[in-house]
Amino acid sequence: MQFKKKVIVLLFLFLYTLILSAQDCKELLSAEAEKERVLIPGETMGQKLESLLFWSQAEREKRFSMMHAIFPSIVVPSGTQATNLLKGEEITPEWENSTTLKSYMAANHIAGLLVLQDNKIRLEEYADNFDQESLWTSFSMAKSVSSMLLGAALKDGYIESLEDSLQKYIPELKGYDYGKVTVRQLLTMTSGIAWNEDYEDPNADVAQMYQNPCENGESHILTYMKSLKSTHIPGTHWNYNTGETDLVGILIQKATGKSLAKYLSEKIWKPYRMENCAYWLADECSNLNIGGSGISASLRDYARLGSLMLTQTKPGKESIFSDAWLKNATSLVYETNDDGSGYGYLWWRFKNGSYAAVGIFGQMLYVNPQKNLVIAQLAAWPKASSKKLVQSRHNFIKAVERVVE
Repeated sequence: MQFKKKVIVLLFLFLYTLILSAQDCKELLSAEAEKERVLIPGETMGQKLESLLFWSQAEREKRFSMMHAIFPSIVVPSGTQATNLLKGEEITPEWENSTTLKSYMAANHIAGLLVLQDNKIRLEEYADNFDQESLWTSFSMAKSVSSMLLGAALKDGYIESLEDSLQKYIPELKGYDYGKVTVRQLLTMTSGIAWNEDYEDPNADVAQMYQNPCENGESHILTYMKSLKSTHIPGTHWNYNTGETDLVGILIQKATGKSLAKYLSEKIWKPYRMENCAYWLADECSNLNIGGSGISASLRDYARLGSLMLTQTKPGKESIFSDAWLKNATSLVYETNDDGSGYGYLWWRFKNGSYAAVGIFGQMLYVNPQKNLVIAQLAAWPKASSKKLVQSRHNFIKAVERVVE
């Protein structure tokens, strides 16, 4: 009974803080969002969240802009004045086939596209009922933001070393295989622990990780991943794993004593003058933010994150990130594809030196340092991912790069 009272008090304080924080931001709750919440299948919020992998096209297009209102979220307050994005010479992307910007957006269910070069807007397009004030969910783009916060936590001294084991910061993992995994191995998805990330399989780990009831007030993912076993020697095998990036989020929050949303606001959103408040989904059991997904932000602010990466990762520049993180964050740490592309610290790295934060259903933040170029895309693809959809996105990047030479 005493434990239940404690949980209720903590939940009340969490919601009260959220409401106070949201007063200067967008309205968090709405009748429309409440209606959608009721319509989503599942008894718990975790089950409702897992169902998004199987929503209809109409449901995706309607709900991706209100995820922060449908599900428990913590506000990321912005500063008082946004960084001004000047208009540059407008471009028209050039495909090698008959594709046009209009047909690309329609075929791929694009909500918004923004191209920055030299921190000037070269292209900005929105679908109907979406604009520069609108928020859109990020899915796995949030992984790369969590990586940025870990780089900051290393610089601030909250996390001492990439070689530390997780159990040093997450005591609940002591005695489990994940407790022996290092911070670096978690950042590179090389824990060696078995995981299935098949978005079309309802029995895959990624579709099951939030399904079970809450246990002892700890995050769904912590309860779920405790029992998972090693199948490879840690550090030797790469396997894409959303659960591990949720653990990255728990690691940062345990080490700093702050929510990811609060730390993101302190380190990036306020000092780098983002235009709109953002929101980050929180686990219903622990109220900790979900590190692997769930940031809702505006298109321009996603692009500003790319600009931040361009400036803060330049050699010799004083950075908010630690040198240990900067050394490999956007480098090719593990080659994951035959074309020479691969993975850094939760950033996808390409052969030409560019890198990207990528999320299912078409979300993307692409950064090309050689061209001082940032491309942000928000979408509601008809599938979580496919070779055809990924190739179409790749062709769009090439169509942009072709005209910004």
